[in-house]
Amino acid sequence: MGLKDIRAVICDVDGVLTDGTLYLGGGGIELKGFHAWDGAGMKYLMRSGIGVALLTGRESEVVARRAEELGIEHVRQGVKDKLPACEELLAELGVAAAAACYVGDDLVDVPVMRHVGTGVAVANARAEVRDAADLVTDAAGGKGAVRELAERILKAQGMWAAVVSRYGL
Repeated sequence: MGLKDIRAVICDVDGVLTDGTLYLGGGGIELKGFHAWDGAGMKYLMRSGIGVALLTGRESEVVARRAEELGIEHVRQGVKDKLPACEELLAELGVAAAAACYVGDDLVDVPVMRHVGTGVAVANARAEVRDAADLVTDAAGGKGAVRELAERILKAQGMWAAVVSRYGL
């Protein structure tokens, strides 16, 4: 299967939707930097009928807020073993593993990448993760990698023209 068959995209957060830097302050304050392009890309996927989910090992109010802003309903946080959580998300989305894509950057992501139809590593993922991936983005995590993937999927499925036409292009 290829990008033309993708029906859902599941993303790790730290290192994929962010550059991996964690800003921790007193009183439990946590900050993360998300790239607007990635958010737009995930919205384009959802508007085009492709499910989007987040799957992360950390628990963070910031992730919940970002998911809510983007309208992402399928989120798993604080997950130590990502494979069972991935299977739960796929069941919620009603998508077979073969028609799903998982985007990761570190070793913990490899089992999930191998479970789905298309495993994607961001450009700055660990070498072992890039080697295990079916596709490696040109963009780094937190720098538009998910937007790049969204465009590639939508172009492969012939839906990109409909996305850009919304903006008079």
